[in-house]
Parts: sequence; C-alpha cells; structure tokens
Amino acid sequence: MSTIGTLHLDNLHAAISAELALDQIRLEVPAGSATAIIGPNGAGKTSLLRAICGELDLQLGELQFNGKAMHLWKPQQRAKLMAILPQRSSLEFPFTVEEVVSLGRIPHDTPRQRNHQIVMEALELVDCANLAGRLYVHLSGGEKQRVQLARVAAQIWDEQAQDRCLILDEPSASLDLAHQAMLVGMMRFFARQGVAILTVLHDLNLASKCADQIVVLDRGRLVDCGEPKAVLTEEMLSRVFNIDALVSVNAKDGSCLVIC
Repeated sequence: MSTIGTLHLDNLHAAISAELALDQIRLEVPAGSATAIIGPNGAGKTSLLRAICGELDLQLGELQFNGKAMHLWKPQQRAKLMAILPQRSSLEFPFTVEEVVSLGRIPHDTPRQRNHQIVMEALELVDCANLAGRLYVHLSGGEKQRVQLARVAAQIWDEQAQDRCLILDEPSASLDLAHQAMLVGMMRFFARQGVAILTVLHDLNLASKCADQIVVLDRGRLVDCGEPKAVLTEEMLSRVFNIDALVSVNAKDGSCLVIC
C-alpha cells in the first residue's frame, strides 16, 4: 500500500503530569479520506492531536507521514503539507480577514498574485468572501471559526500535491447548521484531492456525515475504529459514553442518526 499522503501512528504512549494520556494508540489516516475522533471528555482526543503536532512528547511509539518519521521533517517542509486548526485560535491584532487567511501562505514561495488568488478561493470555500476586508477582531465567533478554516485551507491549497494532511480540532465550534454543512463540503473537497483529514468532533451525527472512518477513544486508549455504521452502535454509546441512545442507519449513504 502506498504511504503517500498517509498519516501513520504506531503504538503511541504519552503522559501529562504523570497521568497517562495516550496508551498504545495505533491508527492509520489514509490519503483521500476523513477520519473523525470521538470520545467522552478526557478520552485523549486533543492529546492525540497535540502528539501529532509535536506539542506533546511521546514516551513511546512513532509517527510517520508520507512514509517518513515526523521528527525528520523540517518545519517549513511539514508546514507546506500539513495544516492544523487548534481548538482555540486567539488573535488580538487588527488584521483584516484577508490578512489572517494569508498567514496560511507563509511557508510557501508562490508568487504574491497566486497567493492572493488562493486566499480568495479559500474564503469562498468557507462562505467568507464577503468578509475579506473586515477586521478579524470585530467578527462573531462563528465568522472567526470560518476564517480560521480558510487559513488552514489556504496553507495546503495545492491541487497538484497528493501528500497533504489536514488536522482539525473541534472545527464545528460556533458554526450554525448551514455552516456545519459547509464544513462537511470542505472536508469532502480536500478528500477528493487526496488529502488525509483527521478531525476531533463532539457531534456524533456530524462525524457520521463527514467521516469515512470513526475512531473512538476512551481513557487514552483506542477502543474502536471503522465505518460510521459499524462504530456508532447503541452498545458502544452505552459502554463508552454511558448514555442510552437509539441509532438509525440511512440505507442510502450509510450515515447514522444518533438520538439521545
């Protein structure tokens, strides 16, 4: 199997303040697909993303991207291929929306005119083209989130490259229903280009709609991984989330509806 564009996690162990955060995590995020991580609070979802980003030191295990150990990538090299949306993005400077999204182009040496074109296309993708000249600090929470999505989109905006990765931590935060649908469209847009997408989501129904595979974490361990209809079961929800829920599977597309 080709490793181009694939994110590979092998036996990851990590601790935070002597408390085990990740335990024996083995996972492959294939190119051209979306993987959603779900789990209760404290399950290790954000810790896993922090480990991939290098913000959380591993005690054991290895991370590979494109068949190459993550620690061997030069920062600028990795920044051209891997974009990361953190759970919280704080920015207090009076930048315009266009300037914020342009930050995603810093690792690249493409001409200024091309960078401007990419920024505007990324803003169009997330329904923010009309905000280009607005000051970022004056936007609503949902608008700021969409602008940050445009920034990471601009960072990996290269239709010719087949070796990119997009990592999103709670990307649906502050988004209304229409823009949650936009988020699904954005992920599908990049998946069609061969991008490997890894996202943390709390909304199980949204995870079912946007993900090709769902990963369930609980207490730092991977307890299930597979297609949404195979993972989102009433038994799993009771065992991991401690809730009684009904799960209905859409016969047309295999997506699930979780009713609590």
